[in-house]
Amino acid sequence: MTSAAEPRDTDCDVDVSAIARLIGEPARAAILHALLDGRALTAGELATVAGLSRPATSNHLGQLADGGLITMLSSGRHRYARLAGPEVATALEALAMISPPVAVRSMRMSSAARALRPARLCYDHLAGELGVRIHDALVAAGGVELTDDGMRLTETGQRWVAGIGVDLAVVRTSRRPELRTCLDWTERRFHLAGSVAAALTTSVLELGWLERRRPGERGLTITPTGRRRLEPLLAELEASPRV
Repeated sequence: MTSAAEPRDTDCDVDVSAIARLIGEPARAAILHALLDGRALTAGELATVAGLSRPATSNHLGQLADGGLITMLSSGRHRYARLAGPEVATALEALAMISPPVAVRSMRMSSAARALRPARLCYDHLAGELGVRIHDALVAAGGVELTDDGMRLTETGQRWVAGIGVDLAVVRTSRRPELRTCLDWTERRFHLAGSVAAALTTSVLELGWLERRRPGERGLTITPTGRRRLEPLLAELEASPRV
């Protein structure tokens, strides 16, 4: 099967049902959800997440790899799985928009769900309230403009991301589009994806402005340093003249 991340011939039809069958199995859905923050995890780690035996997990990973939704990486004696690309993460986020909520059966489940809303990782970029806020502020301030393959930063946007430590000269060596929109499943609005959004996320994590709520979780929290540094930058952008 063609990889989900590979370019397609847009003149032919596509078999949505093939991907739907892969994602629709609960164990495989749990595996994909665990990989949604862009990390590479071992089969053992994914077996624990999905509540499966190692052989069953390996079988599911083989099907997901054959379907082009994940890639398998080898490092020493270990094999790791990761999503095949940001397109897979975008599709999973979009599916979450039309999916029924999971019944909350414990305080832990309720807390975990709430933790994803303020800020979280969607593959390699920011999502949740913070991700949407950055998107909205850049759009309103004229920090982005539409292009044939997505969006790009204007001079206003370039200055703003540079203030967060993004090196655009490095970012623009990537083959990925600079920016594109990604539908946010908790906010029902857009956040930003693409090479610039990924670099921005890497920067705020390395600067210690954001950090994972717990090791291995997608949910992020703004640190005291982040509140001192990021909030003024956002407030300044939001106070810019509307375009």
